[in-house]
Amino acid sequence: MDLVTVWFILIAVLWIGYFILDGFDLGVGVLLPVIGRDDLRRRVMINTIGPVWDGNEVWLLVAGGATFAAFPLWYATMFSGFYLAFFVLLLALIMRGVAFEYRGKKDSASWRSRWDMAIFIGSVLPAFLFGVAFGNVVGGTAIEPLPGTDATNAGNFNYTGNFFDLLNPFSIALGVMTLLVFTTHGRSSSR
Repeated sequence: MDLVTVWFILIAVLWIGYFILDGFDLGVGVLLPVIGRDDLRRRVMINTIGPVWDGNEVWLLVAGGATFAAFPLWYATMFSGFYLAFFVLLLALIMRGVAFEYRGKKDSASWRSRWDMAIFIGSVLPAFLFGVAFGNVVGGTAIEPLPGTDATNAGNFNYTGNFFDLLNPFSIALGVMTLLVFTTHGRSSSR
């Protein structure tokens, strides 16, 4: 087995680990306003993921770092092409983390309600956008050689689409699928 295959398998394991572990956390956040009918139920749901949600984010960081280390040209092309989508994803993950920390800082129903909505949005967007990104990677994106460069050199390719090109029917279907899978996974905590 060559080194490229080893790295590819390692990165796949890291992404699978992230989707399994943090997919549960995202699913709980998606179900928060649906199953958490009162503050006690919402608090119990948040407590199920409280000790581990931020640790599960490490899988995402390591997967991105391993992709950069092993396949820097693929990483550069993918991240430059999906920049806006990944920026929205990052903002949603930050908003979710802040909401977990600030939800209990003030004893007010409206305060907790606003942070619960931030947890919900910060869980729905990543669950959907990961599927959209995966759909574009699997389904293909608009990558072409840079003008005036050698098309045989892997470093001479650039993403030529725009944000709305990423929202094709296949990638949207995969986004809905990942949202449903994560929601189902999070449902197991609410029984």
